[in-house]
Amino acid sequence: MTSDNFKLEIRNKKRFEFGKNWEKFLNKIDDKRIDASMTSLRKMLNVKNLKNKNFIDVGSGSGLFSLAARNLGAIVTSFDYDDNCIYCTQLLKSKFFKNDTDWKIKQGSILDNKFTKSLGQYDIVYSWGVLHHTGKMWIAIDNCIKLVNKNGKLFVAIYNDQGLKSHIWWIVKWFYNFLPKLLKKPFAYTASIFVNFLVILKYSIKLKPKIIFNKVLKQRRGMSMLTNIIDWYGGYPYEFADYEYLIYYIQNKGFKLEIGKKSASLGCHELVFKKI
Repeated sequence: MTSDNFKLEIRNKKRFEFGKNWEKFLNKIDDKRIDASMTSLRKMLNVKNLKNKNFIDVGSGSGLFSLAARNLGAIVTSFDYDDNCIYCTQLLKSKFFKNDTDWKIKQGSILDNKFTKSLGQYDIVYSWGVLHHTGKMWIAIDNCIKLVNKNGKLFVAIYNDQGLKSHIWWIVKWFYNFLPKLLKKPFAYTASIFVNFLVILKYSIKLKPKIIFNKVLKQRRGMSMLTNIIDWYGGYPYEFADYEYLIYYIQNKGFKLEIGKKSASLGCHELVFKKI
């Protein structure tokens, strides 16, 4: 039923097809991008490798970070709600870890209690930029928490709550999904150029070129700029949260914050918690 539910939501303009966007990214994945994704995991999890660690990628998307975790020695489970994300992850696995029994791929929703209970628990539960696109973010966070085993870690990235700005972005994303297919990319690229122009103008006046580089030019985690633009403007459903409240909420579920990066603007808060 998961696949049918997903297709129905797409037809009803209630969900962006992340997987179709990620399909176009697959041919850009090279050693440099894979290394960048591995470095990202090492840095945030504060480890040299993930040897023999059970790692679950909640919302695997392109499959790049499942691949990174497997390269670092983890026993990986990947799952996603989106048909095409499953296809992308399976394609990466077949290319780099064909017939590997230590990397399992499943289709399911983090909102599906029966499905999440069937998954068991893991040393590392990873969900970067996914839970705020479920339409029920706090339930998704709670279900991720249930996947963490004793002394395990939860690594999540959630969009920053910017108040009125975030609500305006909700409207932009909703509007994108109601556009005819031929107009979607032109809208996203044109809007991106305009927004980036304003950012460059703002921080040029403030004489802060480093911020321009970080906000407009720098690509992190091995991802692609053009893929990220479509992902950003199309990414619906869309929710967001205050950094301090996220910490408060998750720590009250029996966790302790180990590493946190607070987003100052449009980006995601990145948080790594340890179960206590």
